[in-house]
Amino acid sequence: METIVAFSVHGDIGVITIDNPPVNALSSAVLEGLRTAFEALEKHPAARSIVVIGGGRTFVAGADINEFVEIVAGRGTMPAFHPVLDAIENCAKPVIMAIHGTALGGGLELAMAGHYRVAVPDAQVGQPEVKIGLIPGAGGTQRLPRLAGVAKAAEMCAFGEPISAKDALAAGIVDAIIEGDLLAGAIEFSKTVKTPRRTRDLPVTPADIFGVRKKLRRNPTAPHSALDAVEAAMTLPFAEGIRKEAEIFERCMHSDQCKALIHAFFAERAVAKIPDIPKHTPVYAIRQAAVIGAGTMGGGIAMALSNAGIPVLLKDTEQAALDRGLATIRKNYERSVKSGRLTAAAAEDRIARISPQLGWEGFDQADIIIEAVFESMALKKQVFSEIDKIAKPECVLATNTSTLDIDAIAAVTSRPQMVIGTHFFSPANVMRLVEIVRGKATEKPVIATAMALAKTLKKVGVVVRNGFGFVGNRMVFPYMNEAQFLVEEGATPEQVDRALSDFGMAMGPLAMADMSGIDVFWRIEQEFPPSADSKRPEAISKLHAAGRLGQKTGAGFYRYDENRKPVPDPAVLPLIQKGSRAISDEEIVERCIYALINEGAKVLEEGIASRAVDIDVIYLTGYGFPAYRGGPMFYADLVGLKKIHDRVVQFGWTPARLLMAAKEPK
Repeated sequence: METIVAFSVHGDIGVITIDNPPVNALSSAVLEGLRTAFEALEKHPAARSIVVIGGGRTFVAGADINEFVEIVAGRGTMPAFHPVLDAIENCAKPVIMAIHGTALGGGLELAMAGHYRVAVPDAQVGQPEVKIGLIPGAGGTQRLPRLAGVAKAAEMCAFGEPISAKDALAAGIVDAIIEGDLLAGAIEFSKTVKTPRRTRDLPVTPADIFGVRKKLRRNPTAPHSALDAVEAAMTLPFAEGIRKEAEIFERCMHSDQCKALIHAFFAERAVAKIPDIPKHTPVYAIRQAAVIGAGTMGGGIAMALSNAGIPVLLKDTEQAALDRGLATIRKNYERSVKSGRLTAAAAEDRIARISPQLGWEGFDQADIIIEAVFESMALKKQVFSEIDKIAKPECVLATNTSTLDIDAIAAVTSRPQMVIGTHFFSPANVMRLVEIVRGKATEKPVIATAMALAKTLKKVGVVVRNGFGFVGNRMVFPYMNEAQFLVEEGATPEQVDRALSDFGMAMGPLAMADMSGIDVFWRIEQEFPPSADSKRPEAISKLHAAGRLGQKTGAGFYRYDENRKPVPDPAVLPLIQKGSRAISDEEIVERCIYALINEGAKVLEEGIASRAVDIDVIYLTGYGFPAYRGGPMFYADLVGLKKIHDRVVQFGWTPARLLMAAKEPK
């Protein structure tokens, strides 16, 4: 049987090595191995102190989330964290935790049960449990305030972001930074300590954490619960604080938010596996890229490629447009330098990888050409007919269209098998989602290449099939339409946006329309006129006719100041409102979110999305759907499909067949 926790004695120092690839997750088996190792070394006459270190690339990156999934589903039991950590803390010999890579979640809780901690300079520590709807449940909310202080502990437990070894040293979480060989340095450090220093016995100095609470969004419960547990460290003895933490942890673990966040965690991994694309499908190497169009999208895509180390040719038809695009790119990089995310030298290197040009020079050497021109079918067809004559045979031809027919674009080329949609989201250098649209003829290596490129760009690629708006925008139009209908019927834009922001959306739909541009939505409406039996709101057309194009003109559904901050504008209501009935926030949320879900069910029926999880990831990473609700399709299951079906019928819509089937008695 493979040993995942080994122990030995180096001179007078006991060494315990955790070797549970790939990230040394703190599973039940690891805990049992630690218990056995500590029992043996505590009795070992030669071992004066004990060093715990991780094998492989990290210390311990957290508890085993697969075990938590089983527990949340009611199929497993909680690992014995506390008995093992208590045994470590009670050890009569000094225990030194040697950290490289990461000590996150249960990994940091394990480290804090030791008496001392040392770390390599590039190590990170953190309590990220809130990201899956939990709080630290193995003493993290009680030991961390004793080491780092209440304010720092509150921040780390509520926001879940890791901190560097340098910051951990300054906070008192680690005791020394080890340059060079970690094990040798930890053994050397162990010679300087004579007795255990138990974290639980350190005092807690009370502090006000109201400022941390103010920064939290209203809906997620786990961050607030984490703060409740940290506050308990200030008012209760350690043992009682541990019991309080356990009560709060149990409550969080069985919440819908925890289930949703765990779903979201695994969903990103699931979408990387495409049912009909084998894992070892060959891919085309992307060493040189070209982007057509230096506007907002083209410039952002060029930055994303350059950030990944890929040289980019950036083409536009006019020098003025090219100059504007490059100025925006430079401004974005300067902002990154100012914030400390990049050095000035690194920013210049990235800018240097982007080569602006008006002609087609070098396009014959590109491994991928990404078209990012104006959203017009005629223009895109013209561009693709031109690049078809220039690009080498093995070049991937990609379009950044957000709504248009990939097959129609591919049809103007002599190689439709090499054409694919890569729908980046704006700003493309920041947003994580890329909708990868396969056409009827797109070959599997091209799909695999697009997915591999998304990963290289540190983005989440989701493969979908061709169809108006693909998945994301196909679903967003009914959502946006309901938001407009609600305003036409009597709600104000700010009420609609507030209700959906309170639900958890990153931005209200009408503020989103203003940010994207009323003219963008209007152009799409012209490209795709409504069918004879469909109803469309008139708000977008009326705003467009009035020249209220959103943030770019200072007025849309809102007015905007010089900082583009939205301000409610009473003048917009006479322009777009037709009624004056009182509308509840509950109706706003149901109509908008259920419209999204109903369309999502139709997308699944038609095979545009192959799995519900694909839809969830698209909305979580590209449209600001709250992760603690798991994505629109997961949320639909939480609400209950029968309830959604019944409300859809009450609203006068045609329910998707999947919802119709859900209402039938089994």
